Amino acid sequence: MTAPRANIYAVAERAGVSIATVSRVQRGVGPVSTETRARVEQAIDELGYRPDPTGRALAGQPLDAMGIVFPDLAGPYYSAVLLGAEAASVEAGSSLLILATHGRPRAGELARELSARVDGLIVMGRTVDDATVRALAAQVPLVLLAREAVDDLPTVRSANREPAQRLVTHLVDVHGHARLSFIGDPDASLDAEDRWQGFLDAHRALGVPAPPAAFTSPFHEKGGREAAGAALDTYGPTALVCASDEVAIGAYGALRERGVRPGIDVAVTGWDDIQLAHFVAPALTTVRQPMERMGRLAAELLTQRVAGEPAESQTLASVEVIRASCGCEMSPTTRDVVQ
Repeated sequence: MTAPRANIYAVAERAGVSIATVSRVQRGVGPVSTETRARVEQAIDELGYRPDPTGRALAGQPLDAMGIVFPDLAGPYYSAVLLGAEAASVEAGSSLLILATHGRPRAGELARELSARVDGLIVMGRTVDDATVRALAAQVPLVLLAREAVDDLPTVRSANREPAQRLVTHLVDVHGHARLSFIGDPDASLDAEDRWQGFLDAHRALGVPAPPAAFTSPFHEKGGREAAGAALDTYGPTALVCASDEVAIGAYGALRERGVRPGIDVAVTGWDDIQLAHFVAPALTTVRQPMERMGRLAAELLTQRVAGEPAESQTLASVEVIRASCGCEMSPTTRDVVQ
């Protein structure tokens, strides 16, 4: 009986790389380290692998797929980022495969499985640890999104720390607040951590006593309602600085449950400038970050890396959008004030 013919998946498993890397070694294109190339060639020899003449690898075609590892798929922030990444991948003639980790303990394993099916990978936030990022980067071209740098891998971010400092300065200097709470989870993401640090920077610069800690909330309305309620009941702030617009909208609910008026009795600010921020009452003061542009840029940089071209890390600007929820009086005809 004839033994089954070795396939590209067996070679990839033997060499500890993705099938995209095996394909690049076979075709002699793309970024592959000398060590990785040697492992792949050794696995090919050991298994006696020969590409199928009808296969795409022999035809010199890439897999035409990029992957993205996401913390979650719920909410307008993630939707906007995905929209940008998908648009750029389509323009590059590539499909976009999405893995939402949802905090699963097997996130690293799932990301490695995805890397075997794509030409390159985008890793967003703290979905997997640095060791897994390095392991993935040894297998496929990789770009980080909304995450701290790992080695020399390119990363795409929006500004967080400085806009947060400016927002708190506005609340203190313009509206006289001296007791502010931060609603968010600095340990959950680099974005939230930087916003918290900007919050503290402003307190130090202005000589205003800072609260001992943030009131922890995930990036959704229910968490914002619960964390804001805890802040109101235990700390008594006159302003709530929220790590996202969804968290801020939850804070509105916590205020109204206590008979407190947002924007009048207690100021509230958000982050992202999602569409709903325009239409809640009072309209939400927030920070506008280029969510769709971030996803698009990450996919564009990944396309460059897959082609063997260099890609530079980039930080995109974010701007404060002043509306009524911070206490500024805004008439029905007043447009957003961008600072």
